[in-house]
Amino acid sequence: MPADRKPRRADVTAVELVGGIEKRDLVLADYDPNWPSWYRSHERRITTALGTGVQVEHTGSTSVPGLAAKPILDILVAVEDITAEEDYLDQLVDAGYELRVREPGHRMVRTPARDVHVHIHGIGDLEALDLLCFRDRLRSDPEDRDLYERTKRALIDQDWPDMNAYAEAKSAVIAEIKGRARKS
Repeated sequence: MPADRKPRRADVTAVELVGGIEKRDLVLADYDPNWPSWYRSHERRITTALGTGVQVEHTGSTSVPGLAAKPILDILVAVEDITAEEDYLDQLVDAGYELRVREPGHRMVRTPARDVHVHIHGIGDLEALDLLCFRDRLRSDPEDRDLYERTKRALIDQDWPDMNAYAEAKSAVIAEIKGRARKS
């Protein structure tokens, strides 16, 4: 949200994981050249639901050509006011997505098949900007892209209680790559 605008109401203060912790089998797939068109179909679905006044970006490993990834599409949607769920949440649910996460500054909806995660943040949110910074670094730097893929391959076959634990295990490498991206 722009600095000169205030949210309509206070944001949530706790993490709500709708449905609780889910143990899932994690698989790493080689890059699929169909991922960009899969993203574009969801981008159209989202902009049809929300209108063109939102920013929609393909993020996550499926957005990086040549990078192995879990075959789960990550999409970033930036809305004017994250606290004004009435401006976006019902519309996304009506478009076929399900609410999975509600936490301060972030909401996440996903497809019933759990193969598309739509992360909603406020416009200008630092976490959202970090996602784009990380994606762009992986797209432009083959050494960091290789480092990240090696890290994922080393972790993917371990027994994780849920995807959040797997994501947390990658956090040090992600922070290292983001640090280099910010310096360049």
